[in-house]
Amino acid sequence: MKKILVMLGPNLNMVGTREKSIYGEENADTINTDIKNFAKDAGFDCDIFQSNHEGDLIDKIHGVMGVYDGVVLNAGALTHYSYALRDAIASVKSVPFVEVHMSNIHSREEFRHTSVISAVCVGQICGFGKKSYRLGIQALKDLI
Repeated sequence: MKKILVMLGPNLNMVGTREKSIYGEENADTINTDIKNFAKDAGFDCDIFQSNHEGDLIDKIHGVMGVYDGVVLNAGALTHYSYALRDAIASVKSVPFVEVHMSNIHSREEFRHTSVISAVCVGQICGFGKKSYRLGIQALKDLI
């Protein structure tokens, strides 16, 4: 069975508490359960990793080769300015990364319109709430 990683960046552990008008009322635990169930139904073994620390996310990215067949990444605000995260993804190009966001980053504040990680990901999905993760998993299924 293929194995994927869903990586979640800063503040995504606060979904259901923070900015409910943007992220909804469902909490991170129930969303993570949905992600795991969807991934299993899609034929994947799935791990979920969340960190509020850029270095932890970079270390996890460095460790994906030989362990995971693909990654769905919601880097949160790091999407818009973390060249270190971008370089980490670029260093493991043998593993496809799908960038996802629950909100439509292009309809929010101007600083969110730019993703510095898009160029090193196979694609970007945004604006579909928790379904963005499902779409990211489906994209990986079609790729790997």
